[in-house]
Amino acid sequence: MNPETYAPQHFLWDHADGVATITLNRPDRKNPLTFDSYAELRDLFRALVYADGVKVVVLTGAGGNFSSGGDVHEIIGPLTGMAMPQLLAFTRMTGDLVKAMRACPQPIVAALDGICVGAGAIMAMASDLRLATPGTKTAFLFTRVGLAGCDMGACAILPRIIGQGRASELLYTGRVMTAEEGERWGFHNRIVAADALLDDARALAAALAAGPTFAHGITKTQLNSEWAVGIDTAIEMEAQAQAICMATNDFRRAFEAFAEKRRPVFGGD
Repeated sequence: MNPETYAPQHFLWDHADGVATITLNRPDRKNPLTFDSYAELRDLFRALVYADGVKVVVLTGAGGNFSSGGDVHEIIGPLTGMAMPQLLAFTRMTGDLVKAMRACPQPIVAALDGICVGAGAIMAMASDLRLATPGTKTAFLFTRVGLAGCDMGACAILPRIIGQGRASELLYTGRVMTAEEGERWGFHNRIVAADALLDDARALAAALAAGPTFAHGITKTQLNSEWAVGIDTAIEMEAQAQAICMATNDFRRAFEAFAEKRRPVFGGD
């Protein structure tokens, strides 16, 4: 994909200096997702694998909220009338969004404010880094609508971020996790003022984009891959991954900059 010409139909897109910003943009409804926006987000994150001009992604919502999850009228209502094969196709499609977010090589910085619930909480969870405001309210509220907490990978990913016991509480009860709890538990990397949220997220993204972006992609791959292997296998995987990074121009650039007592300028190759 060409980030300079990409024009989404169901959210906003901005790209500058290697940082792409995706803005969920239905502020009157707290930015809910629809069948079409789920699919377009999935397709976009899949395409980012081939978008060399995008180094980091910022994911945020318009109007002081991140996302209220699946639209009650446009998704929840229609789902109650579907047969099992259609329901499975839908749940696989939403899970594919998380797979695509985890598989894209770019770090994803979620800038969270206000309501961040349901599928919105899942998208935040699937991001690599999360900034929140004091007013951010996160809830995996699937049990509130009679569903299981095991949605879109929540039972696999959330315990790895905040621990099994805390994840169990949130997934069983569907209660709100406050911003303070989220930071204390490790879900939020930090809390920032609401009026500084997007600037801080983009500053963090810019710092990452200025780094060794090929190596960042390797780091993201290893963080995902090493969940399911033993420690000896993980060490061997990291040995191979690091050897690949040692063969990059960025590794040489960093050494030369150190020797010359200056900051390295990375090229992502």
